[in-house]
Amino acid sequence: MRATTRTLIAAALVVGIGAGPVAGAQAASGRAGVAAGASAPAPQPSVVTPPNAAALEKAIAGLGADHADATAALVRVGGTGGSWRGASGVADVRTGRAAIAEGRFRAGSVTKTFTAAVVLQLVAEGRIRLEGTVQEYLPGLLPASFKPVTVRQLLNYTSGIRPADSPGDTFADAYAHRFDVEDPRRMIANAVAKGPEFDPGTRQHYLNIDYTVLGVLIEKVTGTSYEKALTARILEPLGLRDTSLPGRTQTRIPGPHNHGYQAVTSPDGTRKLVDVSVWGSSWEWAAGDLISTTADLERFTKALFGGRVVPARQLEEMFTVPAVPDVTTGAPADQTAGLRRFVLADGTVAWGKTGGRHGYNTAIGATRDLSRTLVYSVNSTDAKGRDMNKVAFGIVSAAFAE
Repeated sequence: MRATTRTLIAAALVVGIGAGPVAGAQAASGRAGVAAGASAPAPQPSVVTPPNAAALEKAIAGLGADHADATAALVRVGGTGGSWRGASGVADVRTGRAAIAEGRFRAGSVTKTFTAAVVLQLVAEGRIRLEGTVQEYLPGLLPASFKPVTVRQLLNYTSGIRPADSPGDTFADAYAHRFDVEDPRRMIANAVAKGPEFDPGTRQHYLNIDYTVLGVLIEKVTGTSYEKALTARILEPLGLRDTSLPGRTQTRIPGPHNHGYQAVTSPDGTRKLVDVSVWGSSWEWAAGDLISTTADLERFTKALFGGRVVPARQLEEMFTVPAVPDVTTGAPADQTAGLRRFVLADGTVAWGKTGGRHGYNTAIGATRDLSRTLVYSVNSTDAKGRDMNKVAFGIVSAAFAE
């Protein structure tokens, strides 16, 4: 791959950040597992050169309490040309203890990729139809003002359901309500009471509410909690032992982790780092509450793209972009069922998912042939800011550099 092409990949990924088949391995319990399966013969790898170690080391150098943008970063780059692992910064700004390379973190909206995978497993089993509707599976959830909303439209954010109200728009608002416990059905009721934003299937609007509805659907179809369903179907079969779902009441990150911080500027202009490691997840739930490690997310990414999580037919949904415009920009949609597509000038395509929780920015990404993979967690001091974290930008650029 040419250097110019790699630069384009980095730029495309940056845009996304700012913001055997399972069916054949169905167990007696009625749930699907993750089974080995053969993939179609791969074409020439998109990326054949090894990761640029010097560029990656530079991208995460100097992190800590005094860094303007991040206190720590964990990175894993892999693929055809080899692999690179790196960690930088501090686990705790008070003690200056070095960052924990295998530390756990809040993965934010990367959760959506896992949620989408569970739904597509259920589709493969014939327990859900992509063209089946919310009105059919969850009667009474949507008022009569809504036209039929399909499962596919929830997966690819074309449902037209508006977002639920949040505690406020500022960090101070979010921090004051960080331990609130929200019920997903109440959030959905709040959202749908506003009426549809657009007719289903005509626009794309990337929102958490679609995956909140999918979480409720998973519970209805499986007869168990969202957390248990995802754990039994993905975490346990893949051996993702350091990945967990906190549910709606757990507020701490279990196991070793690097603390997350939000930079707050006082009226006198001084900067203070507020520890945001302890925080509830009920607002995000099936759309963003996953806790994981870079090693586990790398394993998941390889298994998913390799066809060992979702059967081939249903996996295509994760690589299919609906032919509709984005509701905000009017540009062609680029979100899929749990992933996002990045088309390069030479036609090369990369896919990925990003996530942001206060204190943590996370991303998984890869070419579809897995010739280059990237997973990172950056302890951003403004993880929910409008602009992409500069350290994350440097990591993405370095990961696809010559």
